[in-house]
Amino acid sequence: MTYAVEHLYREVAYVAYHFHWSHGEILDLEHADRRRYVAQIADLNERISQGR
Repeated sequence: MTYAVEHLYREVAYVAYHFHWSHGEILDLEHADRRRYVAQIADLNERISQGR
C-alpha cells in the first residue's frame, strides 16, 4: 500500500510551516518520525489555543 500523495503534501506543508524546514529535510525523515512531528505540532497548537 502506498501513502496517499495528498496526505504526504499536507504533512510536509504542516511541518515546513511550523519548523521552517526545507521540503527535502522533511521528506528525508522516516514516515513514523514525520508523523510524530505532525502530532507534536498539533498538540502544541491545541495547548496554545486552550491557553495552557
